[in-house]
Amino acid sequence: MFQYYCMNPIAKVGLAQFRAGFEETKEITDAEGILVRSASMHEMELPDKLLAVARAGAGVNNIPLEKCAEKGIVVFNTPGANANGVKELVIAGMLLASRDVAGGIAWVKSQADNADIAKAVEKEKKRFAGTEIENKKLGIIGLGAIGVKVANVAKHLGMEVYGYDPYVSVDAAWNLSRDVKHVLNVDEIYAECDIITIHVPLLDSTKGMIDKAALEKMKDGVILLNFARDLLVDEKAVLAAIQSGKVRKYVTDFANPTTAGQEGCIVIPHLGASTEESEDNCARMAVKEMMEYLENGNIKNSVNYPNCDMGVCDKAGRIAIFHKNITNMIAGFTTALGNSGINISDLTNKSRKDVAYTMIDVETPVTDEIIKALEEINGVFRVRVVK
Repeated sequence: MFQYYCMNPIAKVGLAQFRAGFEETKEITDAEGILVRSASMHEMELPDKLLAVARAGAGVNNIPLEKCAEKGIVVFNTPGANANGVKELVIAGMLLASRDVAGGIAWVKSQADNADIAKAVEKEKKRFAGTEIENKKLGIIGLGAIGVKVANVAKHLGMEVYGYDPYVSVDAAWNLSRDVKHVLNVDEIYAECDIITIHVPLLDSTKGMIDKAALEKMKDGVILLNFARDLLVDEKAVLAAIQSGKVRKYVTDFANPTTAGQEGCIVIPHLGASTEESEDNCARMAVKEMMEYLENGNIKNSVNYPNCDMGVCDKAGRIAIFHKNITNMIAGFTTALGNSGINISDLTNKSRKDVAYTMIDVETPVTDEIIKALEEINGVFRVRVVK
């Protein structure tokens, strides 16, 4: 029996997918798996029994990835599960920024007691008229699940779309409209596009990527949208650019004291993935990933360990080993098993930067002595018997 703990409310349609053999626990120390959305795990002590953390969403900055990796705890996320909800809000953000719909609505509200409001509208509406998005150039930085969806919709809306992503995946490339202009230098996005939207993960290499220097390269009156992560943008530099007229509107899904209530900023309270459908999709995917790993040792969509799949074990046992990505590790494992008289039926090894994951199917049951021998090999973080 596997036990899981929910650090945040998780959609019931997702939890309902847990098969027999899984049960929810109210004690985090008893959990082999943790489901989480936004709760921070950086300060918590990770339970000894914990094997997996599944984030019902894409961002994992609330989870200590390296600490988990060193303890042999696999961290999953759910890429693409909330992409449609974010895509729709990005399109809405473009329209809100282009047409000043929010400003117009606020003005009408202020005129609620005006008996001649209909006449006043004809005088004032030019202030909120704005521009259309058809035939405008849209630059998309990051062609992942969300960026591709935004690109394809924008093409249908009659926009000229530029996409930048030096690491675009094969799946994304297949799903991307052939009419999207794939540029090799982000500066071309800055120089050419009327509207720019960012869809990259928050990494050391991307933090603050939209800074004063990047803004200076953009067209005057550019509309900038950020539905990815607030720290991707130097927002103080954006406010200065709004004051100078360089930036027409800044639309962000991340409310904070820097931008809240500021002229030229449309600040949305983190609604991108907060649709009922997105939360359901994320919960379903997170549960599926956790079950597949806990039951079979297979990893898909991990952010701190490599993907690895050996299907369902039909042998006497399966061993999962978490270890450093250094030389002679496989030789050490096979030697330890051979010395114990264990015949290997199948083996796979995958690495990701400094860590690696090895699964071994064996033809005789796994004993405590075998596990101890593997654990004593230098560089091993954790050994787990899957079956």
